Amino acid sequence: MTHEDLVLTQRGLRFQGRLWPCSIGRGGVSTHKVEGDGATPVGVHRIVGMLYRPDRMAPPTDWAVPILPGDLWSDDAEHEDYNQMVRVPYPHSHERLRRADPLYDLVLLTDWNWPHAVKGRGSAIFLHQQRRKGFPTEGCIAFARADLLRIARRIGLGSRVIVPEGLA
Repeated sequence: MTHEDLVLTQRGLRFQGRLWPCSIGRGGVSTHKVEGDGATPVGVHRIVGMLYRPDRMAPPTDWAVPILPGDLWSDDAEHEDYNQMVRVPYPHSHERLRRADPLYDLVLLTDWNWPHAVKGRGSAIFLHQQRRKGFPTEGCIAFARADLLRIARRIGLGSRVIVPEGLA
């Protein structure tokens, strides 16, 4: 492990000598992640991108990409675009990235099941804003808005999110 790694622990996410409170998936952590199980997958996941809402915040880094109206994320395991960013019109199962709530105002993308997605293994694992403190996610890792922004400003492409086995 390096100083640039983000390591999930029972008490939060350890990064650069600090413990950051966070929420994980409602299904806990899993070594056998499948689409819809709500689990956060065990493993080492590289940060491969950052998205942000330009109408709600300035870009946190020079490599952040704006979320535009019509940006979606495919979660249709039967479609060739599974676990990829897509745009409207998109008739297959998807999630809107430009949401009315602030959940995806800032999104750190991991390489979970990407770029060559295995059907049904689970779509995107993001680092994003919490709904509220302690509220579980659908498998992502979520933080208070201010903490997520601080983390985003400190990481680089290729930083790793480490989710060890054995977390309850």
